[in-house]
Amino acid sequence: MEALFLRALPLLKMAILTTLSLGCLSFVLGSVLGLGIALARTSNWRLARAFAFAYVSIFRGTPLLLQLLVVYFGLPYYGIVMSPFMAAMVALTLFVAAYLSEDFRAGLLSVDRGQWEAGMSLGMGYWKMQQRIILPQGLRIAVPPVSSRLIGLMKDTSLASTVTVVEMTRVANQVGAATFRYMDMFLIVGALYWIISQTLTILQTWLESTLVRRYG
Repeated sequence: MEALFLRALPLLKMAILTTLSLGCLSFVLGSVLGLGIALARTSNWRLARAFAFAYVSIFRGTPLLLQLLVVYFGLPYYGIVMSPFMAAMVALTLFVAAYLSEDFRAGLLSVDRGQWEAGMSLGMGYWKMQQRIILPQGLRIAVPPVSSRLIGLMKDTSLASTVTVVEMTRVANQVGAATFRYMDMFLIVGALYWIISQTLTILQTWLESTLVRRYG
């Protein structure tokens, strides 16, 4: 297996970079979109709440693989053509934003109602109150589920291989087909996913302990 790993290493180096780039970019963009959806879900505007609810319902209620196929193979029918990497990033961003919005919403709703009343008594507007009182507390509470969502997203990038993105799973298929050693390659790539997940888990634990010491 060591010889096989060394043979696949040049391809795996680029594939790991692609996996990390795809996961991190999708997570950052999904976090921004997800926070906006969470704010819409908790707003007083009925139309905003309805749109946010529909968005979450659609993207949580349909498979990620189907969403990837729609973005990459379906949108060109309407003249929207993207590279495999871009299509995968768009699909992953839209998908993870639906889940992150619920994590953020739970964090925002966990802030005691008295904090809102205190802000209003000080004459703060909605956005200033969000910026200074609600978001700092709500986002801190949401750290554990949001961090777990990033770990899950890194593993979900493996589905990008279905739209020809050369990430780790696709490299495993390519090298396995060339050497007929599928099991060994899948074990190697599985170990790499595990290392990435464990590294993120350690970072999550460190971040949580830091926040507890600072704000506990």
